[in-house]
Amino acid sequence: MGTYLRKQADYVVVGSGPGGATAARQLALGGKKVILLERGKDHRGKWYYGTHLGCLIYCDKMGMQMTEEGLQIVRGIMTGGSTNLFCGCASPPPAWLKNKYKVNVDSFVKQTIGELNIAPLARPLWGRATQRVQEAAGELGYEWEPQPKFTNVSRGEPFDCGASCMLGCRCGAKWTANEYVDEAVQAGCELLTGMTVKEVLVSNGKAEGVVAAVAGGKGVLRVEAPTVILAAGGIGSPVILQHSGLSEAGRGMTMDTTVMVCGESRNEGMHLDPPMAVSYCDDKNGYMLSTLIDPWLLYPLIHTLRGPRNPLRFLRYGRTMGIMIKLKDEISGGVNMEGKISKTLTEQDRWRLNHASNLARKILIRAGCKPDSVFVGPLRGTHPSGTVRIGDLLSTQLETPFKGLFVSDASCFPEALDRPTVLTLIALSKRLAKHLLSKDKPKAKPRAKTKSAPRKTTAKTKKKATGKTEQPAAAPSDSSPVED
Repeated sequence: MGTYLRKQADYVVVGSGPGGATAARQLALGGKKVILLERGKDHRGKWYYGTHLGCLIYCDKMGMQMTEEGLQIVRGIMTGGSTNLFCGCASPPPAWLKNKYKVNVDSFVKQTIGELNIAPLARPLWGRATQRVQEAAGELGYEWEPQPKFTNVSRGEPFDCGASCMLGCRCGAKWTANEYVDEAVQAGCELLTGMTVKEVLVSNGKAEGVVAAVAGGKGVLRVEAPTVILAAGGIGSPVILQHSGLSEAGRGMTMDTTVMVCGESRNEGMHLDPPMAVSYCDDKNGYMLSTLIDPWLLYPLIHTLRGPRNPLRFLRYGRTMGIMIKLKDEISGGVNMEGKISKTLTEQDRWRLNHASNLARKILIRAGCKPDSVFVGPLRGTHPSGTVRIGDLLSTQLETPFKGLFVSDASCFPEALDRPTVLTLIALSKRLAKHLLSKDKPKAKPRAKTKSAPRKTTAKTKKKATGKTEQPAAAPSDSSPVED
């Protein structure tokens, strides 16, 4: 039988992806006692980090987690979460987040862009295949833009970014949420890895902490804190909430459902090009396109899902070009308390997929791919989100119906973003941390009364002179509105 551990903190944050790492960092920098719980471990610096073997080690279910309908979902279970596996892309949130849902994170987005030097890669770094796709799209009347990146080329030793970026960055150029985790720890945050949070402790409608199982059956950890921030992701957070008494969590979800359209080029392929260096957003029809191809070993494995003949395309991998389609899928399906996932495509989703696939095919052919070689890959779920939505279960300040329990990860999205999510998640958590720190700010002490010097003009004589009795000045307010 394992040990029973007990800790106390001002805040407990569950999950160290972009949402949780940011919240923990900001609160620790604000002088608060923070405990950050992470289910996985820190795999940075290990010989296997950034390799295909590494993905089998630190991805949930070895990278083959599936919905009941067969959509593949890749989730990084480690410090920094799935930022270890993302393509380093940054996009500001869509305008509807502010206009429709009254959640304004513009100032935090701007601050983060400056802090992390987010910017597109220089054109010479894109690679010839990526440049051909952008040129071909332009010839067809579609303006593809350089994609802003969480990538600092000067940190690469040397800069080496290709399709393998999605396994984990080995050259060091890509920012991950691990860096915020490190800064949180330096500021006094306590990081505990190997902790699987089972439920939030709730009493009389108020959060009081969490209970977690220690990896390897070594015991149970109870963390008592008046404020709990769940950032376990679009799948993890709703499961925890259901076990904590919030049964509506996980009802419906979005996935930014993704497919790759690939073709054989007459020239060099795209596998050595930085992924998603350029992109195109069609907000009217609800999808995003970008240049992308799977890493060399995953390419045949994933395409096996489409049938036994598809892996043979691997023989032409070196000349393969790819365009990723990311759909703005409608809310459907959900996650149950056992973590089982269902996500169906609606009629609107299928129309969007067909529209985007036709355009991707035209661009690839224009860029030099053989028409009979172009094919559409299997469906994937890249951004499990929308399972604890703002406006349904969360306030605009990300608080649940349980006082002191907040959610700050992709599960809070009220709709599919159909674009990279990390910059939005960072901004949401910075906004939340500022809100919480402003609530904790001590109230100003009332000013001591002092005797006033004799005045020549009394209230009575003032009234005679002006016809008005002088009113006492209003006390200064020590509260300021939280900037959205």
